[in-house]
Amino acid sequence: MNKPPLFLAAAVFAGAAAHAQVTVDKPWIRTTVAQQTTTAAYLTITSAKGGKLVSASSPVAASVDVHEMKMDGDLMKMRAVDTLALPAGQPVELKPNGLHIMLTGLKAPVKAGDVVPIRLVVEDAKGKRETVDVKATARQN
Repeated sequence: MNKPPLFLAAAVFAGAAAHAQVTVDKPWIRTTVAQQTTTAAYLTITSAKGGKLVSASSPVAASVDVHEMKMDGDLMKMRAVDTLALPAGQPVELKPNGLHIMLTGLKAPVKAGDVVPIRLVVEDAKGKRETVDVKATARQN
């Protein structure tokens, strides 16, 4: 039986979607003011089989890292984390005043409505890496 090309394209797309192990929801990035060279991006990431976020990059910044903010008494501390655990099937929220993606060395200001590409690399328990391309829309909060 001869199947139409549209059906075959849909089948290929469905197969690719079924293999996607990592999903990203609600990505956004903070706008910047003139002369500001850093900003943060936020999103919710879920890995179906579990794994860890091992790196991030963006063409708009010289450096992109996952950071965490924690209160230490009355002092807010921020530090980069090497990897971010992604428990199987559990959403991990990166949000203000917590885990976030820090973009430093911005090449230009980030204005409201800008769409900023961010590439995430996730590694599963077997060491297989998956790249996830995210489009984060800029807003003030």
